Amino acid sequence: MTRRGLRFSRIPGKFAVCRLSADGPVPEWAWSGPFTSVTRTADELSIVCVADRVPEEHQPKSPWVCFKLEGPFSFSKVGILASVTGPLAESGVPIFAVSTFDTDYVLVEAENVEIALQALRDAGHQLVS
Repeated sequence: MTRRGLRFSRIPGKFAVCRLSADGPVPEWAWSGPFTSVTRTADELSIVCVADRVPEEHQPKSPWVCFKLEGPFSFSKVGILASVTGPLAESGVPIFAVSTFDTDYVLVEAENVEIALQALRDAGHQLVS
């Protein structure tokens, strides 16, 4: 992280955050689009994918927008995700975060995207194309 904050980009499209049965298969509709995350635990199967591919019974009440923190970030760097989630929390914006080996993704409900963008800019983070 630099003094000017992090650089982040918006992944095109609207996304769904879905919860399915822990023992169910990963459905084919989960695998399309520019971003997919599938996590299975003993309690659930969580899927994040493009919203227009999700069947009606799994559609969220509101679509989500996905921001990518421009990494990669070393595991020794601390506070990367907190520097983004903190300002969003202070602005009352709920999030869904996904971490990968190289970076983090933060999803916000589409209805909160302008508040989120302003909070991130105010915190010194920069939206890049």
